[in-house]
Amino acid sequence: MAYLGEEIGKLGFGLMRLPQTEDKKIDIEQTKKMVDLFMEAGFTYFDTAWAYEGSEAAIKEALVDRYPRESFQLATKNAAWINCKTREDAIAQFDLSLKLTGAGYFDYYLLHNLGEARTKYFDDFDLWNYFAQKKEEGLIKHLGFSFHSTAEELDQILTEHPEMEFVQLQINYADWQSPSVQSGACYEVARKHGKPVIIMEPVKGGNLANPPESVKAVLDEAEPGASCASWALRFCADLEGVITVLSGMSNVEQMEDNLAVMKDFRGLTDEQRQVIARAQEELDKVPSIPCTVCDYCAKVCPNNIGISGSFTAMNYVLLYDNKEFAKNQMGYLIEGHGKKRANECIKCGACEQACPQHIEIIKELERVTETLLV
Repeated sequence: MAYLGEEIGKLGFGLMRLPQTEDKKIDIEQTKKMVDLFMEAGFTYFDTAWAYEGSEAAIKEALVDRYPRESFQLATKNAAWINCKTREDAIAQFDLSLKLTGAGYFDYYLLHNLGEARTKYFDDFDLWNYFAQKKEEGLIKHLGFSFHSTAEELDQILTEHPEMEFVQLQINYADWQSPSVQSGACYEVARKHGKPVIIMEPVKGGNLANPPESVKAVLDEAEPGASCASWALRFCADLEGVITVLSGMSNVEQMEDNLAVMKDFRGLTDEQRQVIARAQEELDKVPSIPCTVCDYCAKVCPNNIGISGSFTAMNYVLLYDNKEFAKNQMGYLIEGHGKKRANECIKCGACEQACPQHIEIIKELERVTETLLV
């Protein structure tokens, strides 16, 4: 059965991490080269957002002003939870996006990063109906949302808003069974509701381009010339009901590598799926903190420590040796959720009594402090 976006190429150009010049501004000339390579290869889906600083204006110059409007699909997003005190503040984002991109309309428009406390802004400001009206006016062709939370919450949103045409989810082979990201479970919920999926973070913020050595060995043995990132992209593109797989490419070399992988992609073979399964098994063997994000510890912590968020961040170090990424995640997972950092633990031990995984939480929080907070 055909689905929305089935005809779109399975590689999408994510515009959050565009190349930069030495003075930290978006490199427009390199972006133009990347756009040209992308379009020449037959791919047409571009994903930006009001919240991606400079991105909407850059894509106007690199794409909208240089190609016929009907030759590509442009998606952008509304982040009503960022500095919006009124409905008018949130609506202004839409108007500004139209102005900055010069696109005239958006092929795909997303309510950005639903889940947890963020969804309430779209409810309180009645943005579901507002953007439905913009769709009726022809300023939005297809309306959906991006999502970062639990499968249970996704099911609730899709039940309450069946008019949403698609969902954008964080999916990759490392997070497929993750208790925190719940890639596989969220994907199944979207498919249960009959919604096609746009995939973000297929390479997990770049971490799967350089996975643990045991994982890399499995992938290299199967296809010595293929990049590790190519396996991550193909895993996602192989799923049913996928509109496209977004890759946040930051230079021409990354674009060329992704195009080489995806230009003639027709799906994984059974043997290739088995290779990825073995890679997942190897990833599971790497020693990490066995937190399932049940947050029973959080319910009894007298000092509101972001315990599970600290452990999720620490596991980026243990699995991928990526401290910079882990520190960035801490900001979102801890302060972004109103929690305190590991170094503020008072060592009362209440959390350890509540933990069903019997994790030595105090000891692990000390390791987080020593690794990421000093």
